[in-house]
Amino acid sequence: MILSIESSCDDSSIAITEIATKKLLFHKKISQEAEHARYGGVVPELASRLHAVALPEILQETTEYFPQLKAIAVTNQPGLSVTLLEGIEMAKTLSVLLDIPLIAVHHLKAHIYSLFIEKEAITPLLVLLISGGHTQIIRMESFEKMEILATSMDDSVGESFDKCAKMMDLGYPGGPIIETLAREGNEDRFDFPVPLRNSPLIAFSLSGLKNAVRLQVEKSKLSNDGTVSPQDQRDIAASFQKAVKLHLLQKSKKIFSKEKIEDFAIVGGASANLYLRDAYEKLCREYGKKLHTAPLEYCSDNAAMVGRYAIKAYHKGDFIDPDLIDIVSTKKRQSGTLL
Repeated sequence: MILSIESSCDDSSIAITEIATKKLLFHKKISQEAEHARYGGVVPELASRLHAVALPEILQETTEYFPQLKAIAVTNQPGLSVTLLEGIEMAKTLSVLLDIPLIAVHHLKAHIYSLFIEKEAITPLLVLLISGGHTQIIRMESFEKMEILATSMDDSVGESFDKCAKMMDLGYPGGPIIETLAREGNEDRFDFPVPLRNSPLIAFSLSGLKNAVRLQVEKSKLSNDGTVSPQDQRDIAASFQKAVKLHLLQKSKKIFSKEKIEDFAIVGGASANLYLRDAYEKLCREYGKKLHTAPLEYCSDNAAMVGRYAIKAYHKGDFIDPDLIDIVSTKKRQSGTLL
């Protein structure tokens, strides 16, 4: 079995996965959303302190599996350095004490493997990764070869949803709140710009759309005694979500027209948005592609996806010396680079 640890942001999670069968034997996640909600976003130092409490608490529930462990896997990039450190230090300690190999896991690659929890992997595969920190389309030819075909020039999809919610004082995390409000809103009321609509660039950019939302929120406050009315909230959410959808679809179409790969997947926290899933279901039918999505419970950060990726790494002998594992914080990656 492999014990896997995830602490790249604000979710503390540990999983136990059986190597031979890929069966998930144990999985637990403790979310910090309530603690960060009062600040409107993740506070790294607070997240680190909460991981220091939650991870040992979860680990206590896994001790019965220790005699059967063959490796420890842990996310080491990308993410918040102070939170990654909590998981890495635990993983290094377990690796040394149990005298078993350590596997360093790339967080974004693990998101792709959320599709394959308790399943065989599918390759080749085109992947849209939409999360709190990243928006990318990736061509996955194999476990070893993943190439970024398009990436964000600024805000990610998840980040833009959070900021849109924060502008209207709706709470954190913003994604589920905006999606819920949008169901009751008029998505055609506000004509928000579709980013890069007339640009030949195959890239993503949401900063301009975010600014258009900010201006509309300010306008709504001026006409409503300093607050955004409930109906304006619903219509802004729906119109914003529609613009995000059109932007993602427009750029995806450009890639679909060039790529022959028939299997396409959406992963990452924002992939839990059912409005976006439905839009891509229709797009895939139009282009003759098959859509794959992870179960909703595995869209956000979790150790189950880390463990599933780690099974492949284990078979490849892709281990790292506990003294040499590095913490790699969040950074932008360009199109055309290998993930």
